[in-house]
Amino acid sequence: MSDFKVTVLGNGSAVPTAHQHPSSQIVKMTDMQLMIDCGEGTQMQMIKYGIKHRNLDHIFISHLHGDHYFGIFGLISTFHLFGRDTPLHLYAPSELKDLIGHQLRVSHTTLRFPLIFHSLEETGNKPLLVHKNYRVTTFPLFHRMPTWGIKISMKNEDLRIDKGFVASFNPTIEQILKIKKGEDFKSEKGVLFKNEEITLPPKPALSYVYCSDTAFNESLIQYLENATLLYHEATFDNTMEEMAAEKQHSTSEQAAQIAKQSNVGKLLLGHYSARFEDLSALLTQAQSIFPETLLSEEGKTYEIGI
Repeated sequence: MSDFKVTVLGNGSAVPTAHQHPSSQIVKMTDMQLMIDCGEGTQMQMIKYGIKHRNLDHIFISHLHGDHYFGIFGLISTFHLFGRDTPLHLYAPSELKDLIGHQLRVSHTTLRFPLIFHSLEETGNKPLLVHKNYRVTTFPLFHRMPTWGIKISMKNEDLRIDKGFVASFNPTIEQILKIKKGEDFKSEKGVLFKNEEITLPPKPALSYVYCSDTAFNESLIQYLENATLLYHEATFDNTMEEMAAEKQHSTSEQAAQIAKQSNVGKLLLGHYSARFEDLSALLTQAQSIFPETLLSEEGKTYEIGI
């Protein structure tokens, strides 16, 4: 089982339906979880699918179309009513800070916890969040308003030890840890083994990339390249390419094309238009270009790297 996974809470587009909710996801790592987008009804979806508030200290909002952030007001209110006292970090376009401030003022609410706002416009090329095991970065998407993609990369800097060496010399746990950090090894008989003789390169770093609303643009490849799992909007099918261009969204085939050109491991489609009752055509069209394509399903958890 992977300790890096994403649960889809909502994968619909602007208009919710009985079966599709606006955008929201929970990304879980070893010791914490993050939220990406918080569309209307997100906390109800959390209740439905058993997502706990514990360790949810960072929320990322890709842009300020309502289907990606209307749920943040209710979630903040719930945290307040539950007596939360630990800081909540919110990463979003700067205008959202004023909207939240106004909502708190008109409801005469003073939050019990620190709400720490991070403006995406001020981030530049710097990581939004750096943790001992991962980092979160953003990149620009191509939509009708400023919109950011989110990339979460797990760090994987430790070398791997050759199994034959371990079987022959039975190093201690302390010695193994030192070898993984690049140290040489000396056997009980005094034979020195250089680190490069007994190790293999680290496994490729795992990464998850989230592209909410965007038109097809090959300049995205530099940010998506070699991602383990890519979530990419597929608002329209291939008969609606002209409409997709007008609204600066993507078709399922365009999502597959950018995944193929970026050499990603797997593609997860989402942000489906409410006009589609049957999503099978979207999947068929995408798989004809990029076979490793899945339809995202609400409530389902996808392991990254498995």
